[in-house]
Amino acid sequence: MHKLRMDLNMGSNIRKLRKKTGLTQEQVVAKLQLLDIDISRSIYSRYEINRLNIRISEIVALRKIFKCEYADFFEGLENKLD
Repeated sequence: MHKLRMDLNMGSNIRKLRKKTGLTQEQVVAKLQLLDIDISRSIYSRYEINRLNIRISEIVALRKIFKCEYADFFEGLENKLD
């Protein structure tokens, strides 16, 4: 796995969605693993602190877990480009 260049911070939105559902990082990782996403808690935590870019398949799975819209992952990011 290669570290990618830091980009817009989606991590804070992921963390906000996780907390809104009342799940711990460990619980989210367990649910991701049940959806055949091979991930550890340490990798997941890097997404939340914007140290690693998240894969599309993981966003799709997290949308199911968090019961949210895709737009929720990108909320506020367009303002950072102004």
